[in-house]
Amino acid sequence: MSIQEISVKAVKKLQDQEESFLLLDIREQWERELVKIEGSEFMPMDTVPLHFSELNRSIKIVIYCHTGMRSSAVTSYLMNQGFENVMNMAGGINAWALEIDPSMVTY
Repeated sequence: MSIQEISVKAVKKLQDQEESFLLLDIREQWERELVKIEGSEFMPMDTVPLHFSELNRSIKIVIYCHTGMRSSAVTSYLMNQGFENVMNMAGGINAWALEIDPSMVTY
């Protein structure tokens, strides 16, 4: 089962159309304190196994990290837990800063 990916431009379009979805930041606390995408919720990667049951399975979930590697692993994990509408944001917040919001802090 391959994971679904979504581009940062497609995520921005979802936001602009005010479509109901969860944008989930799975980075570390220090990373989130540096920069975050407005409207995102926070669940550090190492807490996902403890808290994934709190996620709403009935809406689209888009997961992001710094470059897309960690979020890809979490997307795969959630799919293995039975989540069907979960996607990895390709390129992570790094791609968001490059393609959507160049004023963002990069690291």
